[in-house]
Amino acid sequence: MTKAPAPTALKSATEAVATGHPRAAAAAMAMLARGGTAVDAAIAADAVLGVVEPMATGLGGDSLAMLLPPNEAPLTYNGTGCAPMALTPDHVRAFPDQKIPERHPYSVTTPGLARGWGDLHARFGRLPFADLLAPAIELARDGFDVAPVCAREWAIFAHIIQNDPASNLIYHGANIPKAGDRFANPALADLLASIATHGPDAFYKGVAAEAIERAARARGALLTVEDLATHEGFFDVPVRRMFKGIEILECPPNTHGIGVLKALETLDTLDLPMDDPMSMIEVVKATRDGMKYARNTVADPSGDTVCTAIVDREGFAVTLMSSVFKRFGSGIGVPELGICLQNRGHGFSAPGHINGVAGGKRPYHTVIPAAALKDGAFHAVFGVVGGLMQPQGHIQLMLRVAAWGQDVQEAINAPRWRLESDTRIALEPGSDPAFATALKAAGFEDATGAGELGGRSDFGGAQCVVRAPDGGLIAGSDPRKDGTTLGR
Repeated sequence: MTKAPAPTALKSATEAVATGHPRAAAAAMAMLARGGTAVDAAIAADAVLGVVEPMATGLGGDSLAMLLPPNEAPLTYNGTGCAPMALTPDHVRAFPDQKIPERHPYSVTTPGLARGWGDLHARFGRLPFADLLAPAIELARDGFDVAPVCAREWAIFAHIIQNDPASNLIYHGANIPKAGDRFANPALADLLASIATHGPDAFYKGVAAEAIERAARARGALLTVEDLATHEGFFDVPVRRMFKGIEILECPPNTHGIGVLKALETLDTLDLPMDDPMSMIEVVKATRDGMKYARNTVADPSGDTVCTAIVDREGFAVTLMSSVFKRFGSGIGVPELGICLQNRGHGFSAPGHINGVAGGKRPYHTVIPAAALKDGAFHAVFGVVGGLMQPQGHIQLMLRVAAWGQDVQEAINAPRWRLESDTRIALEPGSDPAFATALKAAGFEDATGAGELGGRSDFGGAQCVVRAPDGGLIAGSDPRKDGTTLGR
């Protein structure tokens, strides 16, 4: 079998999109062509991703964004939802380690995505809000061809949707779609159309909220219409750290972006020659320590996500990420709405921890859209999906781009490693054998086969747009996903 050539970076003059599906990229470019902002384009892409990658994201999930408006200070947006007000520490004391199991009904938290779209559009949008959702509505109504990576994950996690009658119906659990199969979700199309017409309140109040409460209650989850009606997102400021002359911007807690910066703080003082396997050993150790710092400060979850990175012709740069956490989230479907509910409550720690369970509290979050500045100006927007892989992917990507000067697509294509624990690491095929030998000598165990993707570790999926030396843009999209880049 002939191996397909690795993708190359897309070079464009004034605007670029990197995202996880060609349909999402096309929707984003359509908004830019009409004079929309990067935020308009990102919302359109994200809405499409919720249709075409239902195991990863959707209206039952959360969102976060990194925003670099031209001539303004960088901002983040936190669209993560809180635990139901009824959830108390007593609910978890009987669980192993007093931690909510990943698919337990108590893991369901308030979805923040719809409100996030509304808040981002209200502050930074230009086109009519309804226009942004039109491509997603059309795909949900008329159907789309299931992409290869999406089909693979659909099959691997079929048992999750098959355990819930509503999800089994929504996502065709009796006949899991294969690559190229046509899939439509008319109930989701109706929900998106309602939000397009009436705004996010069409999700958080009225018949949609009642349907969510009804589905949650039927499976023993605690989410109520009151939890939905009181949800709010908020804008914040990034946390930041210099690394090899580039300022890295991450989202503040409740995310684990601080773990990335902790690792980069250590690595910034080291030479890290590219041809020395011990350089990567130092990166692994710094990553381990950074993640341990975040874990001890907050918690330790993993999951699945989607990412869109966009720069528009006015220089507005944004990374927007959304997620239902684990594939198909809690597995609890809402048949009237064509969605599944996320399971972010699994991210809570035991009672007594700073991230311990409490009603109305946001759990620790894996989603970390990021950006980079050079000499105080936009240099890159990026994200790496894959739960526990997200901080590890950020560090490996920035090592290659900032310290080693690699082209963005070359850096994305390069083999990755993934720490599955403090002492166990999985290497992606194609990794340097000398690195594997050095890892063993440093006391790390091979974790190949320990991952949740059918025995494979999830090495993530990166999307990135970088400012080129000539002032143009260079976009890269990860071949590990179904994504693409577009620009003009």
